[in-house]
Amino acid sequence: MSLRNERPVIIDTDTAGDDTQALLMGLLSDRIDVTGITICAGNVAFDHQVENAKRTLELAGAEDDVPVYEGARSPLQKDHELAHHIHGEGGLGGDRFPETGIESGEQFAVDYIVEQARANPGEITLACIAPLTNVALAYKKEPNLDELLDEVWVMGGAVNCLGNITPAAEYNFWVDPDAAKIVMNNFDVTLFDWGLTVRDTEFGPETLERIESGPDTPLAEFFTDITTQVREFNRETMGRDAVTQPDSALVAALVEPDLIEETGMYAVDVDEREGLTRGYTAVDENDVTDSDPRTRVVESLDSERFEAMFLDMLFEERPDAALGS
Repeated sequence: MSLRNERPVIIDTDTAGDDTQALLMGLLSDRIDVTGITICAGNVAFDHQVENAKRTLELAGAEDDVPVYEGARSPLQKDHELAHHIHGEGGLGGDRFPETGIESGEQFAVDYIVEQARANPGEITLACIAPLTNVALAYKKEPNLDELLDEVWVMGGAVNCLGNITPAAEYNFWVDPDAAKIVMNNFDVTLFDWGLTVRDTEFGPETLERIESGPDTPLAEFFTDITTQVREFNRETMGRDAVTQPDSALVAALVEPDLIEETGMYAVDVDEREGLTRGYTAVDENDVTDSDPRTRVVESLDSERFEAMFLDMLFEERPDAALGS
């Protein structure tokens, strides 16, 4: 595959509603080139995740340009629970079950990641917005993968804060803690965690009203449809009408790195054991271990600028419209 001048990115996803918005952010940007989408077990049944990604490609007009590769259908070692209560049975809320008829790429997603990294050393960024099973399997196949990739950005973990699936863990790391441990111990990662998501990516009633009352575009309508169930879930569990955008924030920062305001370099490990602390993210902020501080943890994001990019994506299909060249 020949790469264009924009930053080439492979997005690894377990496509539910929030993932679709991240895919749109990347696909519609002029600043990054999404060269492929890989699917990993996570949010909902695997085949629904595949179709959700393909439906998103259709919305972006990219179904003929960006292939979807099917990857790991289960975590490395453990069973996991699907997130139907948040995203709906199909992942897009309600009764939305796309059947696009688009063929998947012939390669196994893990082989695709390794092949592209070997063919384009130092060029490709891997954007991981799913459990890290595909990445861990790719590392087992190619132990030099970290050096072959340009960067690895991960949405996952809970950095010294409560998780969103258990008190100890964020969902992506909880689903496959064995894979998360492998990746965090063997890659130089830029980490977007659940704490950052809650602090800097939440859209509350005012923003949601702006979207609902704004221009009647296909992407704004899609966003409103797919967030219906998660908004109801958040009203019931948290007492407020709001949605978070963890995956979109990561991709938006690839599009516009200046969104990132503060970072810290820390040693990070993951508890892979079953039990109360499965998937716990151990972040050594006080430098009390002997481990190498190789993870760049994003600690603050320009939330106003991110929201502006997101609305430009929904209303103008150009998330980087106001960013300049």
